[in-house]
Amino acid sequence: MAPTQTDIPDSDRFTVVIVGGGAAGLTVAARLRRARPNLSIAVIDPATTHAYQPGWTLVGAGVMALKDTLRQEGGLIPKGVRWLRAAVASFTPEENIVTLTDGRHIFYRRLVVCPGLQLDWGKIDGLVDTLGRNGVCSNYSRDTVEYTWACIQSLKGGTALFTQPPMPIKCAGAPQKIAYLASDHWRREGVLSRMKVEFDVAGDALFGVKYFVPSLQDAIDYYGIDLHLKHNLVAVDGPKRVATFAVTAPDGSSSMVTRSFDMLHVTPPQSAPDFIKSSPLVNAAGWLDVDATTLRHARFDTVFGLGDVIGTSNAKTAAAARAQAPVVVENLLASLDGRPLAGAYDGYGACPLTVSYGRVVLAEFLYGGVPAPSFHYDQRKPSRFAWFLKTKLFPQLYWNMMLTGRDVQLPHKSVKDA
Repeated sequence: MAPTQTDIPDSDRFTVVIVGGGAAGLTVAARLRRARPNLSIAVIDPATTHAYQPGWTLVGAGVMALKDTLRQEGGLIPKGVRWLRAAVASFTPEENIVTLTDGRHIFYRRLVVCPGLQLDWGKIDGLVDTLGRNGVCSNYSRDTVEYTWACIQSLKGGTALFTQPPMPIKCAGAPQKIAYLASDHWRREGVLSRMKVEFDVAGDALFGVKYFVPSLQDAIDYYGIDLHLKHNLVAVDGPKRVATFAVTAPDGSSSMVTRSFDMLHVTPPQSAPDFIKSSPLVNAAGWLDVDATTLRHARFDTVFGLGDVIGTSNAKTAAAARAQAPVVVENLLASLDGRPLAGAYDGYGACPLTVSYGRVVLAEFLYGGVPAPSFHYDQRKPSRFAWFLKTKLFPQLYWNMMLTGRDVQLPHKSVKDA
């Protein structure tokens, strides 16, 4: 029997309910508190630890300590916001109700859905059994990111494979960033000439924004990395150290190819969380169905979304969530007031591509892959300034500005307008 509003106690009724206490959810909660301190707001999230995931590439490359990317979730919830430390079971958007796995029903006037995405490790046969040992590592897991650095340091020769699954994934540049940093480490150690390094990509391009591809191809060529497109990792035999790829030929035919490895860095397939995919809130592709500009749900006017879970074509990055949060807050408050939705998201995302220790290609772009730099230099060129941003400034902006609901003034302009 579907829940109804009549039986929900006042203690479980809120003006705004936010599903997800990650970067997107905390930013929206903090901005709402600053805009209207008297709003009753709840954040639903079972996690007790919050991670600055953009830092995990640096952890896997020995630049940053894992502990510096983690903080207690309870200490980040804005004052005056109620934290419901629970998981979501289902949505009843016709009744403005969220049902939790413990059976509680939570009522909202407005709902913000931003639980991130899930990592589908099990879709690669054998991966779960060997991840974190046998040379199989991943920067996408808190439990194995330090093992990545251990693998890189210990390898003095042999074959290293780096994989990228079908899109969309969060931080689409991360699979190749660690390939460059590992290769640069081996170069500095004088062992790169004894290494065979491969980057195996399920898609048909090195990077989704063509404007930046030549710079990244330069890095591929500099390190002697073998780039294999349309190679999708489907199975791993850890003890035998063999990876199996589904390979799509130019004529569309497919075949299975096996490769031996000494180190395998895996980026897992990714999708919306199961409780989202099974809900009435998704589009045909299984992602949260929102208008690409206003970020309001396409069918339910009381629902908004942002972050990695939404089914828009922008890159799934922390920078995208930072750009989306003010739009969601502006439009949510307008909807409460009965005003038109004036906030507009332009698809902004950013990916600092670490092509070596000390140099970064800072890729910023809008919907349609239109480059949109925030700084007055050619951001296709690897830059020490962008390395400083990646390693020093961005973490501070994240913890001290973004999550506290303050504006981060980094205006961007599309290249065609510059």
